[in-house]
Amino acid sequence: METTRHFQVAFLGGGPGGYVGALRAAELGLSVVLIESGQVGGTCLNRGCIPTKSLLRSADLWREIQKTEEFGISVEHVSFDFSRVMARKDQVVNTLVNGIAQLLKSAKVTVIEGFGEFKNANQIEIRTSKGVETITADDIVLATGSVPARIPIPGVDLPGVISSDQVLQETILPKNLVVIGGGVIGLEFATMYQTFGVKVTVVEMLPTLLPNVDEEIVRRLTLLLKRTGMDIITGASVKEIRQGEKLVVQVEHGHEIKEISTERVLIATGRKPNLQGIDIEGLGLRTERRALVVNDQMQTNLPHVYAIGDAVGGIMLAHVASKEGIVAAEHIAGHQVKMNYKAIPSAIFTHPEIATVGITEQELKLKGLKYKVSKFPFSANGKAMAAGDTVGLVKIIADEQGIIMGATIMGPQASSLIQELTIAVEKGLTGEDLANIVHAHPTLTETIMEAAHGLSAKPLHRA
Repeated sequence: METTRHFQVAFLGGGPGGYVGALRAAELGLSVVLIESGQVGGTCLNRGCIPTKSLLRSADLWREIQKTEEFGISVEHVSFDFSRVMARKDQVVNTLVNGIAQLLKSAKVTVIEGFGEFKNANQIEIRTSKGVETITADDIVLATGSVPARIPIPGVDLPGVISSDQVLQETILPKNLVVIGGGVIGLEFATMYQTFGVKVTVVEMLPTLLPNVDEEIVRRLTLLLKRTGMDIITGASVKEIRQGEKLVVQVEHGHEIKEISTERVLIATGRKPNLQGIDIEGLGLRTERRALVVNDQMQTNLPHVYAIGDAVGGIMLAHVASKEGIVAAEHIAGHQVKMNYKAIPSAIFTHPEIATVGITEQELKLKGLKYKVSKFPFSANGKAMAAGDTVGLVKIIADEQGIIMGATIMGPQASSLIQELTIAVEKGLTGEDLANIVHAHPTLTETIMEAAHGLSAKPLHRA
């Protein structure tokens, strides 16, 4: 039987944008419905951020075990069970999914499990296991996320050619793996597999890995990855994948054709907005580059229709989607807010980690702007030395007045350390402002203090 219920706001999609926005809207006193065809948490929690970090943590532990002799500790007869590594990943995901479900329940958000289709301006039709339900809402927030992008080459549908979603279901390690795509997704999986003893080859079409990251840092990372035994081919295009005794990946690199034999091929060429179930043309929604167009309040060209997260393209990061969901909820509730993208941190969980915020040196060069650069290595930091993890550096970029415009960190705990520099970029702090703040000793944060000091003087602990 078809039923109809009305809410003040409906979120179509329960990822980090949809569920966070729904919680904020409920907190502001609105009646809220959240529609999700899978598990709450979206790609990030179920097929992205959380499961990959669980796997990478297992890889980190295995890497650390190989170094115990350096710390005077002998460990014998150690091994790993990849199926148990994957099982732990599932346990972590399930715990967090259940936690989010409980948060939504406590906030009195109505959750409907089913595939929602948005065809009319204030109405969503939902196909559930019990039939069809129609809901109406004063405002609708489209938080439909993204799906893996597939490259149009022969052989991508062969058995053993998998996406970043499918790779999380693997329970047996292959002997070798070709990763097509040298971006964040590809390199994180490449790092994990290489650590567990898989022979990994990364093929990237662009001249360098991680094209949006500081060029100097990328060069350093590329050398480090190669030292682990990883093969990296940049400036190359994949012509086809075919089935032989194994899979064969044909790669054009310069004027040379290479053929790489492998058990598995991971397609990691990014993600694209998922607009399935949204009648773009019928509703008259404006799109650009297959993504929904929004203003600073996350409104589409239809006043009572909002869009957030990967559905709007741009910066496809979970924390960005969450903030956009909060902005949309607050604007619907009548608050004067707007989304600010000035200081968005991002983290890449390779080994070593990389984290960035703000503008890069190459962007400033392209704009012809004058700037200052200061760097400080982890090799000169006491805490890093004591931990036996000294590879990498902090790099801070400031304008001529010393105001911090951007930063990149490569090294231990970069993903956490970047937050101090995110605040600096957001609040327009100078290097002197940061250098004058007392930092605890011995900590990794002292690398930031020293790099900040170097914008106006010489770092104190570097010859």
